[in-house]
This record gives sequence, C-alpha cells and structure tokens, in this order.
Amino acid sequence: MLDDFFSRAIIAGIGVALVAGPMGCFIVWRRLAYFGDTLAHAALLGVALAFLFEVNTTLAVFAVSAVVSIALLLLQKRASLSSDALLGLLSHSALALGLVVLAFMTWVRMDLMGLLFGDILAVSKIDIALIYAGGLAVLTVLCFIWKPLFAATVSRELAEAEGLHPDRANVIFMLLMATVIAIAMKIVGVLLITALLIIPAAAARKFASGPEQMAVIASLFGVAAVAGGLFGSLEWDTPSGPSIVVAAVFLFVVSLSPLSTWIARRLSKQEVPGA
Repeated sequence: MLDDFFSRAIIAGIGVALVAGPMGCFIVWRRLAYFGDTLAHAALLGVALAFLFEVNTTLAVFAVSAVVSIALLLLQKRASLSSDALLGLLSHSALALGLVVLAFMTWVRMDLMGLLFGDILAVSKIDIALIYAGGLAVLTVLCFIWKPLFAATVSRELAEAEGLHPDRANVIFMLLMATVIAIAMKIVGVLLITALLIIPAAAARKFASGPEQMAVIASLFGVAAVAGGLFGSLEWDTPSGPSIVVAAVFLFVVSLSPLSTWIARRLSKQEVPGA
C-alpha cells in the first residue's frame, strides 16, 4: 500500500491532521493565530540553515522554531512592545533572513513553491514514520500538560493559585508547536500550516460541548479536509497543499449552515441526561 504515492500522501496527511486538531484548538482558544504564522515563517529560515550546514531539514526547522518561541517568551518579559508587535518583528525577521540565506547559496536548487505550499505527494516512508512518531510524542506530552495548559488558557491567575505552573506549560506548548510545524511543513508548506491548525478547530467549535470533544472533532475535520483535498487534487489536477486548505474552508462554511446548527443542537441535547 505504501508503494503508491497517493496512499502515502493520505496516510501522512491523516497523521498531521490528528495532531493539528488538538493543537489548533489551543491556538483558537488562546487567539494565537499570529504565533502560528510566526513559527511557520521561521520554518523557512530552518530550511535555509539545513541546506547551509547539511543537516536534517525537520530537525533544523524544529530548532529554529523552538529558538523563536523561547525568544518570544524572553522578549515578552523584557521588552516594552506588545505581543503582536513582537510576533510581527520575529515573523518577518525570520522570513527575510531565510530568504537572504537562500539567495546567497547559489549552488542550492530547491522547489520554493513546494516549500511554501507543501508537496504531500512526494512524502516517503521515512517521512510517514517521522510524522507518526513525532505526532505521537506531541499528543502524549499534550495529554500530560492538558490540565495546566487549559487552566492557564481560562485564567492564568487561577492556574497559578492552584499551583499548576502555567509558565512551564506555556513553554512546553510552544515547543510542541515547533514540533508540529516541523513535521507538517512538507504536507501543506510553511504558508498554509496555520490554516490547517486553525480552520478545522474553528469548524469544530460549534459541535463541541467541551474542550476534549472539540479537540477530537477538530482532528476528524482535519482528516476529512485531507481526504477531500487530496481526492479533489487528483480529480481536478490542483496543488495538493492548497486543495487541503480549501477543503477545510469548505467544511468551515458548511459548519455555518442551518443544517449544521440543527445537528449541533441535537448533539448538545444528547449530552444532557433525559433531554
């Protein structure tokens, strides 16, 4: 089965969607969409450094994303700028520096469009193993920090009062985001990673009666977007990465329809005993 490029793409996309769902929920809850963009832009610098020092691309992207995450935490404590200004500074600085480094490496030939928008149809068995191993690690760690992270999302002061160490949970969450960016980059590209994180989670919000349920539904919507986008790409010969995002947008639009509202109400009634 894995010898077929389309089957490999489906398997890899499902792996990324299962991880992106729960992580995307925290992005939505915490209003950190720009943070996701910042890490995605930093991924380009990671790719450039990987070519420069001849190291693994995924590891280089993770390292750069992790450094940017820690830099954001340090600047938030010491700088007088707002968080969105700091994110803009880090995002565009990393993106510009990555492009400059690539421009100097004239001996390197790379598919910039594939880097920006993904090349899921070119994933290998090793890529799939990396996606699932990294995804399992991310979900395992997320389960351990779920309570303090969610508590800090609702009320940082309450989380501190209960001794849940919200600062530690925030650092771990940012490192998990760096991991997701690194393993998802080949699927949808650095410019579309944030969309895969946010859109399924936003579509799932209406149907969920609790945070855990929303995380599961977001993963299912992400899987549906991957499958729909890839089959649509195969049918109409469109770019695979953008097609996945378009399928996710379609699911979000459908979630706004009256039928979806009726389904959501029925689901919420089933959660109440005797309803």
